[in-house]
Amino acid sequence: MGATEGSGDADRRIGRRALLVGGVAAAAGSAVLARDELARLWWRTPGVEKPRVEGAVDFRGARWVAASGANWRRADRPDDYGIDMVVVHVTQGSFASAVKVFQDPGHGAAAHYIVGKDGRITQMIRELDVAFHAGNRSYNERSVGIEHEGFVDRPEDFTDEMYAASARLTAGICARYGIPVDREHVIGHVEVPGTDHTDPGRHWDWDRYMKLVRQAGRALTRA
Repeated sequence: MGATEGSGDADRRIGRRALLVGGVAAAAGSAVLARDELARLWWRTPGVEKPRVEGAVDFRGARWVAASGANWRRADRPDDYGIDMVVVHVTQGSFASAVKVFQDPGHGAAAHYIVGKDGRITQMIRELDVAFHAGNRSYNERSVGIEHEGFVDRPEDFTDEMYAASARLTAGICARYGIPVDREHVIGHVEVPGTDHTDPGRHWDWDRYMKLVRQAGRALTRA
């Protein structure tokens, strides 16, 4: 499951500070950082930000349940942060418990999606926005996080329905943002630099999963 990120994304307000006190930041030796933040925040100009529809989902068939606003950062991806990665997680708990903690403002973390054992998909954060799921700010900004119901040490939790639904979800994300369907761009939480998490674990069948993602991707191109 997404790491608690109270400190990992604690500088999520830096853009607003840069706008208000850019001169001070520059004087303090942060001119380059302030400039980069200002460049990424152009979309906050009135009338520029992409329109948002309450309850809208990015994956057809997903159910919308909003995560706490404390567990993600508003953005306008991929215009301000390019998306080039999908991160696979395992909840270490039930579907319901994952939804509950992602709605808890004290948790400090949430993923964009949760996939259940039965193949149902719930979206809790828009792909436009930065979810605190990877325990690494840079990876959060560039990725979409997908949680999977179950436990890493229980291979029976990774059902056919889960693999198929998650593969369709990942294929759609990759197609939307031009992400290569390979193991450099579709990774496990354990592969994120600096993480202490082990998910999705040794029982997650990467060969099977990537084959299903490619098949789903080909089906999208024929549709």
